[in-house]
Amino acid sequence: MDPYLSATPAIEADHPSIQACARKIIADAASDREKAQRLFAFVRDQIPYNLFMISMHPDDFRASFVLAAGKGYCVQKAVLLCALARAARIPSRLALARIRNHRVPPQIQARLGRNEFPGHGYNQFFIENRWVSAAATFDAALCARAGVPVVQFDGASDATLPEKALDGSPYIEYLERYGHFADLPLAFITERTSKIWGPEKRAWQRPEDDTGFP
Repeated sequence: MDPYLSATPAIEADHPSIQACARKIIADAASDREKAQRLFAFVRDQIPYNLFMISMHPDDFRASFVLAAGKGYCVQKAVLLCALARAARIPSRLALARIRNHRVPPQIQARLGRNEFPGHGYNQFFIENRWVSAAATFDAALCARAGVPVVQFDGASDATLPEKALDGSPYIEYLERYGHFADLPLAFITERTSKIWGPEKRAWQRPEDDTGFP
């Protein structure tokens, strides 16, 4: 289980800011389930999703960078949540999939030329002797605007992105699951995402760049 508790250059479980954040969030939590729930809720809602944080540069995936930026796209949020969980001594790993999002706004779909995303990242935690999956991707405020369910994680059951929107229309399709990883497989991700965004894409941090993803 050591690889899933260890710090890496991206999953900075030993970084002072990550350690301090984890301690504050879990505080008096009585079990790993409760700790994982609290950490999940923090990353889901306090680190709002932003598509334009996508990057091809390793520095933009470091957990401490994502925490300081206060926003991220799915892989960055998963890296941060993995680091926080490891800091709380909960074994955690990254999982990747190719998905289709039927609720991509028309202007975004026109810009990207697709509603398929080849590098969706989420988490898996080892709790009570089993691995459970959780996707802290979309914050509750964004879900309300988009008319989709907020992913709720109870620390015991898988909680990935839902198939249906609140009105019953199609939302997320998991097209292909790439498996799980003890560390960030950046080359695997950028080989796919660079075809959409270009090989030099960096995270957009300036307010004037931040157009969001409603």
